[in-house]
Amino acid sequence: MQRSAWPGKDRPRAMGRNGVTEKEQDIELAVRDTAPSRSNPTVTEAENDASTSEIDQLIESSDGKSEKAEGRSVSARLWSNVNGGTLRHEPGSLVGAILLVAGTTVGAGILAIPAVTQDAGFLASAFACVGCWAYMATTGILVAEVNINTMCELGSGGVSLVSMAERTLGKAGVRVAVGTYIFIHYALLVAYVARSGDIITNFTGLPLPVSAAAFTAAFGAITYFSSQKTLGYVNGFLIAAILASFATLVGIAAPEVEPASLLKANWSAVPASIPIVALSFVYQNVVPVISSELEGDLPKIRTAIMYGTAIPLTMFLLWDAVILGSVPAAVPGAAQSMAAMDPLLRLRESSGAVGPAVEIFSFFAIGTSFIGFVLGLSDFLADLLKLPSGQEKRRPLPYLLTLIPPYALALTNPEIFYKALDFAGAYGVLVLFGLFPGAMAWAERYTDACMTPAVKPIIPGGKVTLSLIMGAAGIVIAGEFVKDVAGFLQVH
Repeated sequence: MQRSAWPGKDRPRAMGRNGVTEKEQDIELAVRDTAPSRSNPTVTEAENDASTSEIDQLIESSDGKSEKAEGRSVSARLWSNVNGGTLRHEPGSLVGAILLVAGTTVGAGILAIPAVTQDAGFLASAFACVGCWAYMATTGILVAEVNINTMCELGSGGVSLVSMAERTLGKAGVRVAVGTYIFIHYALLVAYVARSGDIITNFTGLPLPVSAAAFTAAFGAITYFSSQKTLGYVNGFLIAAILASFATLVGIAAPEVEPASLLKANWSAVPASIPIVALSFVYQNVVPVISSELEGDLPKIRTAIMYGTAIPLTMFLLWDAVILGSVPAAVPGAAQSMAAMDPLLRLRESSGAVGPAVEIFSFFAIGTSFIGFVLGLSDFLADLLKLPSGQEKRRPLPYLLTLIPPYALALTNPEIFYKALDFAGAYGVLVLFGLFPGAMAWAERYTDACMTPAVKPIIPGGKVTLSLIMGAAGIVIAGEFVKDVAGFLQVH
């Protein structure tokens, strides 16, 4: 599909659309042509008034009806996605965008939430989850704002986070974005391979290296050999399996929940859980995709982000309540490893019915995340290596570089699942999806690094809001750094 990323008089006219008259096409083109282009980023008030009058006349003359009189408004989209072969308008689906955000967010991070929130208790961790959800939803909307302005300024569709960083933060921003992007993907792939190997070993009794190798090879082959259509079917199956296994797990474990245990709150333990909780709400990497698919329609994009992240928030709260409310308490006394204290492992050992449901849900959650991250990192590495990354021109090298290092690292430490998630959350997610959205929006709004933004700021509050967003991420990152340095010094 060829997409017109930014409206202009030179774009192909969307003729021949089913159920759309030539007059309606004229209205659509008139609306789009009033928007600023890269060569003409501003529209004078007189020009805007003239264009508005022309649009109103076109609307009112269409079948003798006034669109305003019928209570309908002209579309808020900034461009139209047009099929280059059929010249038909093919807009993205709002429901599809919501499900894409939700599916991207629900990943393996949910598996670690009970382990990192058990010290805080459910009540305190629920506030942490809601706070992280609000924060990550805000940064995602900022990413959408910068992404749309970048597409408008560059005159191209589907721009990546790297292109956004280059436009707003320069070469230094690109280097940090590239390094952080690679770090997040490798860290999470290490965590996924480690946890999936453990699950397969528990079910089959195979040695951990064999189990991890089987998972890596099987899902790596799916990503390498499958077409986009097949991958869509596989991903749809995995998401359906996640929802079914989650519902089963909640149904089985809910009767065992002790309401009194849900009222526990240790607020001092909340900060330690924030990196992994924030990691669990990562979806910003697909915001450029939904921005392009929804044709720059900011109200729809905002709706997709809010509803798409609210679904995982509800799941996370139910998941945390069921696990922390039904799991036996950890044995107090000597210091224990994170793996030994994991409520999921203790629940699996103490309950014959819940244990298998936990493992099945965990496996499917890891599987859908693993496919997405393998595709993302392999395409990124192919681009860095100047290799073709299209479906018919794939090369094995980017996939081998994507799969082999995580497999090797996953076997080095039995607790690497938690450490990899913690590092990815603190030094990856909060940099790329915490500091960067605020910094890019600041540069775009208040410096001369970019042209005048094509869309108004979506997030209110101006510099105060952006400062709070960047400051919150900076505080958590600094706290984690101090903690990690102190732990390193104690060991050595």
